[in-house]
Amino acid sequence: MSSKPDREAIWRAILTAQRPNALAKARCRHLYGLMPSTSRCKVCHRPFGGLWHWIGHRRSNKNPRFCDLCIKLCDPGNQGGAEVELSMLFVDARGSTRLAEQMSATEFSRLMNRFYKAATAVLIQTDAYIDKFVGDEVIGLYVPWFTGPNQNHAQAAVQAAQKLLQVTGHRDKQGPWLPVGVGVHTGPAFVGTVKGAEDTVNDVTALGDNVNITARLASEAGAGEALISEAAYHAAGLDFGHLEQRQLELKGKSAPVSVRVFKS
Repeated sequence: MSSKPDREAIWRAILTAQRPNALAKARCRHLYGLMPSTSRCKVCHRPFGGLWHWIGHRRSNKNPRFCDLCIKLCDPGNQGGAEVELSMLFVDARGSTRLAEQMSATEFSRLMNRFYKAATAVLIQTDAYIDKFVGDEVIGLYVPWFTGPNQNHAQAAVQAAQKLLQVTGHRDKQGPWLPVGVGVHTGPAFVGTVKGAEDTVNDVTALGDNVNITARLASEAGAGEALISEAAYHAAGLDFGHLEQRQLELKGKSAPVSVRVFKS
């Protein structure tokens, strides 16, 4: 009698980029690498476009640098997940309610679409799993599944935070075209599937206290600021010289949270 596979262990192996079929994957990567293509999946090296597109192998909508087949390794149709360490980034617009009052709904939608485009471009470049858009906020998850086992996911998230301030114009003399604040934190969270009633909505996301901390850091950040938790700052291993330190009293937290403040 065969035992059922440990679904949590499988998810953890995938999320931490330590898949048990690594040898087979390496062979596939070699074969795919021999096929001519101007672009290919960062994980499996499967070419994009041409025949591969027609037979159903396409870029993932969570990050087009990866193919949808690699993303389906964690199929939202299969309930499950695992608790793993990752870095999380939340970026949201400041004063969006006031801005919406000052322009038409169409004009505001154009502004927000510009924000979504700029933010996701940074997240794509830094190998984030683009979790979701929530109103005036964009969420990126940095897991070894996407960044790779040899890349520092905290470092990628911190560098993305810096870039987000730049692309929204916070370093421009005339000021930002949209004021934003960023929160970055590193710690364990549950990464897995969530489902709605009768399986009408399903997705992969991150849940837990550390996700909430990241969201609150973003909400506490002033326009042109990235609040980087001490955990993320030390995990990133980057030297920014002297950065302002703050002790924040976050809602729901019994102890202050220490952060480093990066300003544009």
